[in-house]
Amino acid sequence: MLKLRLKKVGKKHYPSYKFVISESKKSRNGKHLDILGYYNPFLKNYKFNINIVQKWLFLGINPTKKTLYLLKKYFNPYNI
Repeated sequence: MLKLRLKKVGKKHYPSYKFVISESKKSRNGKHLDILGYYNPFLKNYKFNINIVQKWLFLGINPTKKTLYLLKKYFNPYNI
């Protein structure tokens, strides 16, 4: 089963994440099928490629809790 999840990148004590599509049984930083965007928790910024995200969600991808939270916040920024 495929999942939309966060892949950890960056330095020690200063993580940054990429939004990726990967197999749910693979490790967090394992192989991925597609990169959809990035998230930096220290700068509180994130960006998605909206067209690709909608395509994957239409195909039935299940996002993790954190990615679902960030997607909702991104698509409806004033409902915090």
